[in-house]
Amino acid sequence: MTAPAERIPAAPVDSPPSAAPPAAGRLGVGVWVALGIVYVVWGSTYLAIRIALETMPSFLSAAARFLTAGLLLAGFVAARYGRSALRVDLRQLGSAALVGGLLLTGGNGLVVLGENSIPSGLAALLVAAVPLWMVLLTAVGGDRPRPAELAGVLLGLVGLGVLSAPAIGGDIAPVGVVAVLFATVTWALGSYASKRIRMPGNVFASSAYQMLAGGLGNMLIGLARGEQHGLSPADISVRSWLALGGLVVFGSLVAFTAYAWLLRAAPLTLVATYAYVNPVVAVLLGWLVLSEPLTGPTLLGGAIVVAGVCLVVSVSRSSGRSSARRSAR
Repeated sequence: MTAPAERIPAAPVDSPPSAAPPAAGRLGVGVWVALGIVYVVWGSTYLAIRIALETMPSFLSAAARFLTAGLLLAGFVAARYGRSALRVDLRQLGSAALVGGLLLTGGNGLVVLGENSIPSGLAALLVAAVPLWMVLLTAVGGDRPRPAELAGVLLGLVGLGVLSAPAIGGDIAPVGVVAVLFATVTWALGSYASKRIRMPGNVFASSAYQMLAGGLGNMLIGLARGEQHGLSPADISVRSWLALGGLVVFGSLVAFTAYAWLLRAAPLTLVATYAYVNPVVAVLLGWLVLSEPLTGPTLLGGAIVVAGVCLVVSVSRSSGRSSARRSAR
């Protein structure tokens, strides 16, 4: 059983944003806007990662992404709210480093590694295991999800099984699949931990510290793997640089900050639905950009996935389950 949430005094009206939980019985417009950003932007990052990996090493490219985004976000916080907004105690800094390591080194770093040997679309499909781990962690923590929420998660997984069935039958490198599946576990652990431990009060500052910690972790692993040997910036294509830039701005600065805020402001089962929508977005982008065919399993699986998302979202809205009882805020 998780220890009772630690209460932090309410911030003044003109203080930096700290994502207050939604009022009972309703979720604010901000939640749906942030969720839409995570749905769409993160659905496109799998393709961008694949393009970056054409001429960039795995963990060092992830390190460049998150260290750059973290420094830019920290600079924004200092300029917008003052340097005091970046001040945290050791407990908050340790919490941000732990969550950042789980999400961005264990989670994203392993996805990047896996995409070296498996298609980006399959990676997106595998990441859909995240909601299952989140539901299990939530149940272990003593806050069991409603039956309808669990049914929505299971329905979404069935749809993703239909989507991934044709890909699993092909020649797919097992090491890539294992890496991405392990990434889903660490990502779920990081998401769960962020709602139970005391994080920095400013959401932007918290995201910056998480990205810096995750970027540092990716850099250390990349150096340990020897990814720096033979690496020359001149050998990196313009296409890969553009993909990395998009990952920094949209995947990290915009979408990851929105995700970090959602973990405080919305029910965990609702936040987890992004893992259902991302694969659908990835499939649609493949059709629109790369002219990939839309097969019967793709259309059927996508329809089932959307149905699962709708079920979880409708239950979360009607029940008004806020994150207050589950958050360390």
